[in-house]
Amino acid sequence: MADFEEYPPNLSVKDALVVRQEATADHAVVPYTGDDLSRPRLGPANPYKDEAEQAMLKRKNVLTGYASETFISEHTFRAKHRAVERGGGPEREFLTSRQAKEQAAKLRGMRESKGSATVADGDGAYVGPWAKYKRVEYEEVEVDEAELGSGEEYVVEEEGDEEVVPSGTVLKAPAGSLARRKEVEALGDETTTFHAESQYDYLGRTYMHVPQDLDVSLQKEAGSVTNYIPKKLLHTWKFHTKPVTSLQLFPRSSHLGLSGGADGTIKIWDVYRSRELLRTFSGHSKAITDLSFNADGTKFLSGGFDRWIKLWDTETGQCVNRFNPGKTPHVIKFNPSADQGHEFLAGLSDNRILQYDSRVGSEVVQEYDHHLNAINTIEFVDENRRFMTTSDDRSLRVWEYGIPVEIKTISEPDMFALTKSTQHPSGKYVLYQCSDNSIVAYSAASDKFRQNRKKSWRGHNTAGSAIGLTCSPDGQFVVSGDTAGYVCFWDFKTCKMYHKIQADSSGGSVNCVAWSEQETSKVFTAGAKGEIKMWD
Repeated sequence: MADFEEYPPNLSVKDALVVRQEATADHAVVPYTGDDLSRPRLGPANPYKDEAEQAMLKRKNVLTGYASETFISEHTFRAKHRAVERGGGPEREFLTSRQAKEQAAKLRGMRESKGSATVADGDGAYVGPWAKYKRVEYEEVEVDEAELGSGEEYVVEEEGDEEVVPSGTVLKAPAGSLARRKEVEALGDETTTFHAESQYDYLGRTYMHVPQDLDVSLQKEAGSVTNYIPKKLLHTWKFHTKPVTSLQLFPRSSHLGLSGGADGTIKIWDVYRSRELLRTFSGHSKAITDLSFNADGTKFLSGGFDRWIKLWDTETGQCVNRFNPGKTPHVIKFNPSADQGHEFLAGLSDNRILQYDSRVGSEVVQEYDHHLNAINTIEFVDENRRFMTTSDDRSLRVWEYGIPVEIKTISEPDMFALTKSTQHPSGKYVLYQCSDNSIVAYSAASDKFRQNRKKSWRGHNTAGSAIGLTCSPDGQFVVSGDTAGYVCFWDFKTCKMYHKIQADSSGGSVNCVAWSEQETSKVFTAGAKGEIKMWD
């Protein structure tokens, strides 16, 4: 065996390679030292590689090796998660491309035909991607008595027994039952209770009479006085056992308050004199959704989750009429005009808006059904000839009153659902509570229905709840509730927040706000605690 040649210990790798080429022995030993092996790689450095991270690759940080942290979008994660869930079984295996195509083809085969685009209605009408799935028909199998298991038995029909009616068969009601049901519905279960000491004063006047002996006049024109932000709490009413869902003040005079709660009751109460509960209206079996006075306040509408709309006499408490739209009425609004003040609109949970005439029974006068989801708000604009509606489909539509075709639709990709609304006293704008914790303004002028991008009021939290808002009668301030129990005040022109009042110290949401039309700074709030508070 050839002798190894000795080289100096400080010999570099380059020198060693040269020596190896010139060596005469059979084998040449290159003295790679520890320093040579730990030298950094030659060439330009990679700016996207962390050397500390590369050093960590030599060590395991999990049982099976090295796991590095990565960042993926929410969409990518959800897509991968659904792919794993579709795999099924405890192994959560992914579907191969061929398996996915076969499964999609199988699902398509279960659907009915898309129809022809040339047929609008009837058999073979075009349904496109909304084609239904075919129903599986089951064959009737006769079972022998001998095949019955233990514990099973036959039911022997007696003579004269009726045959079993197949599922899905439409049966007619017995004679006279329909008339009886209508008679029971006509009777209703509405009741009213008067709580004050006397229903009439010494002159025979009821609580509908506007007081004349107060320090403030209640017959001024709305907006004729300058408004200010309230400073302190004056009074608290506690009539409802559950959260207050709707709050209204008597038109023009604001000397009475009307509130509806989740307990299904409606209360009317005095604002100025004794500040006592005057009357309770009972007739809804579930929570109240909305209330609406007519123009003179003699009647009001109430809607509830029991899918009923009821018309009440404000003075006597009698239920004058009732309407059954079939779905939950989310919003109700009387027509403010003098000649059509007996008509009203009801926005339902199934994307329809129904128009009723309170004088002629409960028949629907007109139906507006172009929205794609539950209706949230209705506002009459342009001298009550048109109205604006919003829905959970994140769109705003403008309609000609009495014509069931919208004249304008606003639906932007960046829009959020508009849950509550109020009209500015000037009539030029409609303000909407937006689900992104802001209040936005839309122009209500004739043929100029569009958002005013310069006006946006922020600083409160309303996401996930339908929080009420209103404007001061002179149009100077915008006021809104908050899910954290605050009442927020902004300047209408500058959109700057002026003040925040904690109306609920327990942190419950403030759902309803109302501003008196006759006083400078009298504001009413109500919310999840069931209390109604008056601020001044």
